[in-house]
Amino acid sequence: MPPSLRNFLLSARDLLISAGPVAVLAVALLVLAYLWLDPTPPQSVRLATGPAQSAYEQFGKRYRAALAVEGIEVVLVPTEGSQANEKLLREGGADLGFVQGGTATRADAESEPELVSLGSLFVEPVWLFYRAEAVRRRSLGGTLTALTQLKGLRLNVGTPGSGVPRLMDRLFEANRIERSALVLSQLEQTPATVAFLGGELDVLVFASAPESLMVQMLLQTPGVKLMDLAHSEAYSRRFGFLAPVVLPRGIVDLARDLPPQDVRLVATTTALLARPQTHPALVQLFAQASRPLHGPAGWFNRARTFPNLEQSEYPLSREAERAIQSGAPFLQRYLPFWLANLIERMWLALGIILAILLPLSRIVPPIYAFRIRSRVFRWYGQLRSIEERSVQAPGDTPELQRELDALDLRVARVSVPLSYADELYALRANINLVRARLASTKPTSMTAA
Repeated sequence: MPPSLRNFLLSARDLLISAGPVAVLAVALLVLAYLWLDPTPPQSVRLATGPAQSAYEQFGKRYRAALAVEGIEVVLVPTEGSQANEKLLREGGADLGFVQGGTATRADAESEPELVSLGSLFVEPVWLFYRAEAVRRRSLGGTLTALTQLKGLRLNVGTPGSGVPRLMDRLFEANRIERSALVLSQLEQTPATVAFLGGELDVLVFASAPESLMVQMLLQTPGVKLMDLAHSEAYSRRFGFLAPVVLPRGIVDLARDLPPQDVRLVATTTALLARPQTHPALVQLFAQASRPLHGPAGWFNRARTFPNLEQSEYPLSREAERAIQSGAPFLQRYLPFWLANLIERMWLALGIILAILLPLSRIVPPIYAFRIRSRVFRWYGQLRSIEERSVQAPGDTPELQRELDALDLRVARVSVPLSYADELYALRANINLVRARLASTKPTSMTAA
């Protein structure tokens, strides 16, 4: 092995041994901090959406595409709707889910206060579609403007798992309409639409964003009208989770002038809820993705109206609040998500670890210097022994000279960094000094003889 390489390896070994305890402590503290903080999110997350072809399903697919860019798999969990989503979140069957305003009862909110909101994402108007022919047969003039006109009509209010039945019950109660006065059914969205178009139902109720394919189709179906809710403002004043909205004239199809006039509706605000066990980094990612997904202008909102932190029935997540107000953190703008997230969530722990290790690191240079110098100093004991015996027993000079020569050979094989070479050469100079003294004692001993 070349001497230079051998010297380097020996110095590196001493440095590793000197710094080893501090390095082991640093690694142990980092591992403990990582296990405690759990900064890395799981690679898969379950998102409760809604029925097939619903707006919830459409938005779920968009979130899945947005998070796939960051290496997160979003598993869409189809449900019957908002009420089923909330139940699924409570039972742990999903990590996040779309929940319509007014879905939770007061008892639900008190029993599960830990569910958190990622902000309001979009409005879901209550769409009351009716067949104009059926209404004309009931001598209602072919137009519906109030819920009291629904008496005697065949009405589908959605499946029990959606938020629509509970919402409609509240509206019927406000209008003092007995359920016995209505011909109610609770079919799923697709079968109900088929029955409605086939003449088996007179009125179809949806609560969905306009992105729903069913809503888009019904708005352009001949013979199907949308109820102009004359009391929309009154409903919003009586129910805090409702807001009056207007479907502008021509918004569906300007060329065909659909709808032919402004239509008054009421709408709930839909939020994205998360369980308390959902990883904070995932909550942050979903909140960040919501800005480009829900920020553009829509039929019922201007650009950048959503997502927002208003009209929330649940506590707001701090992660989501920060993401909605400030956007992506500084590090995520320049680093990959996994690395930026790791630094962001462990920076405080790293600071504490550095505060502990910096004082300890000061002992590494003295330990290293001691180990290097000990290669030289340990030979001084043998050199002193030879010198003392030369004084006590001058007649043993030949034997002492042989020991001194052997010592000189061993010292010649000692390797130290250049910064410590002066101490090695000082040792060899002292060996030569003792050798000179031994040589000076030989004549004296022979003369005495």
